[in-house]
Amino acid sequence: MNDSARLGTAADQGKASVVSLAQPSRPLPGLSVFLPAYNEEENIERVVAGVLAHLPAIADDYEVIVVDDGSADRTPRIADRLAAANSRVRAVHHQTNRGYGAAVASGMAAARQPFVALLDADGQFDPADLATLARFASDNDAVIGCRAVRADPLVRRIYGCGWTLLMRLFFGLGVSDLNCGLKLFRRSTVEKIELQASGALVTAELMVKLLARGARIREVEVRHLPRLQGQQTGARPAVVLGAFRELVLLFPGLWAARWGGRRGGGGR
Repeated sequence: MNDSARLGTAADQGKASVVSLAQPSRPLPGLSVFLPAYNEEENIERVVAGVLAHLPAIADDYEVIVVDDGSADRTPRIADRLAAANSRVRAVHHQTNRGYGAAVASGMAAARQPFVALLDADGQFDPADLATLARFASDNDAVIGCRAVRADPLVRRIYGCGWTLLMRLFFGLGVSDLNCGLKLFRRSTVEKIELQASGALVTAELMVKLLARGARIREVEVRHLPRLQGQQTGARPAVVLGAFRELVLLFPGLWAARWGGRRGGGGR
């Protein structure tokens, strides 16, 4: 990674700057952290507790939003219990499993604070790294995590690398780790973006529409931890095929947003 990378506008450069781990300089005025969760009963309580432990040093005001994407296990009940016990925790429920993209859209829509962070609920990201992203939030519209060492099975690493390269080829997304599940956004930049992808394409869609708006984007190294509990679903054939199906359906609009000029491209 390039530790001396300067701040840049990804819309102009077609890529994000990359920096190493750093400590926050001053607290953000407010931060909403949302956790997309599907069948994470073994992880969600621990992850929420970890986020809550770090947020007081990161933001003056904060909230944690658990987005239960139609889980079939105890995730919904645990989320409701955590919300009842702490006013800074809220639970959003999908009646059926609608997909990762739909959970991301729901989390962003539910956020109330001026900055919004996505953190996957599987326990593979250290909540302490929210402080690393927050350090660069005041000068950027999006701060994107990049897993320094990816703690996933080989097949997931191959899929992830291939997908990132494909999105770079199609849309010029110069991001090293497109599907990293730790990102921070300025809410005013993303709140009017309409996300159509319900599955794994959502990150590419969001990046394309951010670039169409001329967003300032920085990429920052974060830690990645082995999954201790629960089952990974990102490499399942149905998930992979679903991403390609959505890519075919949404490709014309994304291509136009990325390469057809900025006017009106970001929110459509």
